[in-house]
This record gives sequence, structure tokens and C-alpha cells, in this order.
Amino acid sequence: MRSTEGLNLSISTRSVVENNKIRPEDRCVHDWYRFVLSFPPHLVDDYLSSFGILPGGRVLDPFCGTGTTLVECKKLGIASVGIEANPMAYFASATKVDWGIDPNALVTHAERVARTTLKRLKAVGVADSPDEEPFTDGSGRILLTLPPESMRLLLKDSISPLPLHKTLVLLAVLNEQRDERLDAHERLALAKALVSSIGNLHFGPEVGIGKPKPDAAVVAPWLAHVRQVADDVDEVSESGETESAVHFADSRSLSDLLEPCSIDAVITSPPYPNEKDYTRTTRLESVLLGFVTDRQALRDLKQGLVRSNTRNVYKRDSDDELVADNAEIQRIADEIEKRRIEMGKTSGFERLYARVTKLYFGGMARHLSDLRSILRPGALLAYVVGDQASYLRVMIRTGQLLAGIAESLGYEVVGIDLFRTRMATATREQLREEVVLLRWPG
Repeated sequence: MRSTEGLNLSISTRSVVENNKIRPEDRCVHDWYRFVLSFPPHLVDDYLSSFGILPGGRVLDPFCGTGTTLVECKKLGIASVGIEANPMAYFASATKVDWGIDPNALVTHAERVARTTLKRLKAVGVADSPDEEPFTDGSGRILLTLPPESMRLLLKDSISPLPLHKTLVLLAVLNEQRDERLDAHERLALAKALVSSIGNLHFGPEVGIGKPKPDAAVVAPWLAHVRQVADDVDEVSESGETESAVHFADSRSLSDLLEPCSIDAVITSPPYPNEKDYTRTTRLESVLLGFVTDRQALRDLKQGLVRSNTRNVYKRDSDDELVADNAEIQRIADEIEKRRIEMGKTSGFERLYARVTKLYFGGMARHLSDLRSILRPGALLAYVVGDQASYLRVMIRTGQLLAGIAESLGYEVVGIDLFRTRMATATREQLREEVVLLRWPG
């Protein structure tokens, strides 16, 4: 059994921004595409070290997002496997652990695509940079756009018409000159450019719309991101043979995907129970890259996720039955419903607050239950989770509740480390983000 004595990585004295900040030395590969509030790579390093995980071990991230745990493991020569149900995030993770491409071929191909794209834009009087004078007055030109059903999926004004036109021209050229070996890295570079400079998105705790930009460069920032990918691949190529598998799947059903007793450690950050719709965070790039094209595709996506917000709750959901005998979760749900009635809140979403709370913890119970068969005896687990007060200001101590669920399923609770604190928007109360530490005795 590995020793976990003294395992405490509390960093409560630092600010949220500082704790979440990615260190300059960690940007290689991680920076290809990353959620704004992803946990930082150094947190993965800390727990790999504390858990005593070395090359020869195998680490699982069952909510792998954009691949922070997987990339960090690969850099250290440690085998890893990720599970992700959001197609854009899955695509990002799978691409970020693929270091087998030729960086020179990537840049050469991307430069050829860029030249063709610029030529097509010039033919209709469009300059790539808004600082350049248009080649013509643009009178009578018809801008490309998305089909109406796809446009309706986007956050309103998330991208302006002219940058959208340029992006669609670039995508058309990428399709025509597609190189199968390089295509994913080129498209991921476009996803990064879309959210960082092309679109009008603003990221805080939730994604929103900033000041709309009538125009924005597309080809130049995309090419710059491609070149950065090539430079990073050149730097990390020696670690490219380490196993890093990613599965597009539901984290509540793992036992059919992975071998029994094959995982030494879990380092992950599942969604929290709140009103954050995680599909909105990736909506612009998901639609433009073709991962979500209509409302049915969006619905299918949401049904594969742990129910963490009222926008992905469905009548047939039954995960709440798994926590029907958990007195504290039932008490919290009852308190939320009581407060809703007292406050006269009657919208469809508000009526679901109590139910989604139970569905969330039931989904996590289902995940932790199914996970047991693939863990090796003595496996150590770290779950980064946060307190929430999104549902009518009723406090949900997520870490404590998950620890209790895990203990009821046979896990040993090693401890709960404070990772960082953040201010609740509604209550101005300090909320804890914690790392729940578990051990599977086998």
C-alpha cells in the first residue's frame, strides 16, 4: 500500500487567479486549447508525486476535458487514459496527446492552406486583417454563413459576419486540401483562434459576449497557433511513445471500456452541481468544426453528461434513485424546493433545482460504483470539486458529499485538501474548491 501520510497540498492563501494560472514552463502542448477554468498542470504533478506514480503506472481521468491530466502524464512518461463525453473536448484531448506528426510538414501544409485562403478572400475584396485596406469597396459581395439551424445554436453575436465568412473560407480550403495526418492539429489551432481572438466571446466563471468586433483577422492567428503546435511537437517528440488513450464516452459507464484492475490512480475534475451549461463554453468551435450541427445533436451530447445543470435534465433520468437513501442530499434538495416555493419561483428551470441536485450526486455515485472494477487494489484518487450555492443560495458542500458517497461504496477517504477559494457572485461568500482524496482498498 502506498503511504498517504501527510498528503496535503492546501494553497488557500493564494488567490483564485494565481492558483489557476498556468506556469510559463507548463504552456507547451497544454496551451493548444484549454478551458479557462481548467485546473493547472502543476496540480497534476503534485498529486502524481504524492501518490508515488512513476512510469509503469497508469492514470485515469474520467472527466478529461481538454486533457490536462493526460498531457502532463505523457510529458512524464506515465501511461494515461481519458474519458470525455463532450465531442469538442474529446477532440482536443485526443489531438493534444498525438505527438507523432512531422512538425515541418504541418507548417508547410498550413502555409499552403493560408496562401490559398488569402487568395480567395482577396478575390472578393476581403482583407484578412482589419488593419488592412480592403482590396475593393466590397459592394455586392455575399458573405458565407452557416445554415439557419446551426446559427441558432450559437450564442447571439458570438462571432461577427465578416470573421465568420473568413473562417468558413478557411474551413473550405482545409477540407479541399485535407491531409489526414495533419488535419486534427490544424483544426484544433482554429478552435483556439476562434475563442481567443476571432470570436466575440468573453470568459469569466461563465462564457458571455464581449464587445462585438465588426472584423477580426482569421488566417494570421490560425497560422500562428499552427506554428506553435509544430514548435511544441518538436520539443516533446521524445515522449511521444507513452500510451495516452482517449475514449468518447459517458464517465458513468466505464467498466465496458477499460480492463479490470488496470488503473493505479485517478486525477480528475468532474462538473459541479450548478447552472453552468458546459456545452455553451465550447459552442462556437463545436458548431463551426461540425461537432454539433442541430438541436438533436446538442440534445444527444447533453444526455451523455453527468446532470450538473437544469439544461441537461430529461424526464427519463433516474440517477437520483441511487441517492434516495442519502439523508443529507435529500435534506438539501428539500431545502432548495422549500425556498423556491417561499420565493415564488415558478420557471421551468427553477422547478428542476431540487431534482438536478439529486441527479448530479446520483450520477457521481453511479460513476464511482462502476469505477471500482477497473481500479487496482490500493489505487489512489483525487477529485477536484467545488462548493456551490447556485440554487437559491442553498449551500452544497460538494466535496464532503462526494466523500460520503465514496465511503458508502467501499472507498477509504484519505482526506480533503483545500485547493483554492473563490467568491460566490450571489452571496459574496467564500466558496471552497477542494481535492477529495480517496483510496480503493480492493
